Amino acid sequence: MELTANISKHNFFSFLWHGIFLAFAQNFMDVDTIMPAMLIESGGGAMHVGILTAIMLGGASITQLFFAPIISNYNYKKKFLLFGINARMSAVLGLAFLLLFSSSLRDKQVLYLIFLLISIFSIGGAFANVSYTDIFGKSVLAERRKTFFSIRQVVIGSGVFFSALLARKVLASAGYPDNYTRMFFIGFLTLSIASLGFWKIKEVVPSRLKIKSFGHFIAFFKQELRENDRLKHFLAYVNTQGIVISLMPFLLLYAKQHNDGGVNQTGQFLLFKVIGTVLAGLAIFLFRDKIKYRNILNLNVLLAIIAPVLILIFATRIPVTPFFILGGIVYSLYSISMNGVLLEVSGTENRSLYTGIAGAGNILPAIFPLLGAWIINNYGFPAFFVLFIVIVSSSLLFIYKLNCKK
Repeated sequence: MELTANISKHNFFSFLWHGIFLAFAQNFMDVDTIMPAMLIESGGGAMHVGILTAIMLGGASITQLFFAPIISNYNYKKKFLLFGINARMSAVLGLAFLLLFSSSLRDKQVLYLIFLLISIFSIGGAFANVSYTDIFGKSVLAERRKTFFSIRQVVIGSGVFFSALLARKVLASAGYPDNYTRMFFIGFLTLSIASLGFWKIKEVVPSRLKIKSFGHFIAFFKQELRENDRLKHFLAYVNTQGIVISLMPFLLLYAKQHNDGGVNQTGQFLLFKVIGTVLAGLAIFLFRDKIKYRNILNLNVLLAIIAPVLILIFATRIPVTPFFILGGIVYSLYSISMNGVLLEVSGTENRSLYTGIAGAGNILPAIFPLLGAWIINNYGFPAFFVLFIVIVSSSLLFIYKLNCKK
């Protein structure tokens, strides 16, 4: 069965349903603010934050390299998408119960279990992402994709803002661990509602590209690297600009060490991040027909280095909270452009494999949080911020070579 305009419209709104409620849920399990703050409250330090960030924002994505060859051999991938989202839901529910009964456990036991559940949460997301990209690419007409990526940010804006305000109240409603227990229970319920959108997707176009083994996938990877120069530049861009999404957890750690980083401030960080995310989505939606991905990528480099540069200049004399607005903008622009550029670089048949290959673009983003934590412990935050600026700025070369047309 071919993809028709009616089926595309149906899938458009199914994906949008998921996006709306996922955005609501994410504020109660936010990887940039809530998760790191919960870990710090549980007794974690800089290295623990580095490990957590590496797992959530880089390490899990590398596993897409292993998932993609397996998933690509199936014509229809909806069942894998549902498996991934259910794994995430189970992990969030597990975190809620862990914190509920944390008083009966030792601190180290709590930390170990947090890392285990966060690993399941992140790997489940990476597993689902391979299927999501493939299904979305063949279930929504090409001319509607950029509209979807931008309108999703705008339509969910009011809901995201409301949920951020609610999350802030929930955080302040009780002390640790009760406040985070409530946060994760709400996150589980809203994530469950979001998953209903995936159940409604009509996957009508089968995938036909088959991978016999992991060795076959590696051979395919090498061939694509030889034949597709844009893939090389894409991976280099993801490895360099990709570290921008790891900055906010370290900004939160910086705030807790040098400023007021209590529970109320954590809610403020989340709210400011949401404001930045909504503003970025609205801007992309309004100028979607005029702005190209290349311009978004270049702008993101400039925005990403503003906070580190100003902190290096003014140190503790400058408040950190407003930078979370910038962080939200950077995170949103990177997410929109990353998905869009991947669809532009890949083709219809090899899209799930390209999503797996994109996992190789997360090698540096996976290592950087661990390296950053080590640098902070041994040389302080200034050395960390300098390294961040250098790596992100180097992505300008690869953005230029990508030469995105859309």
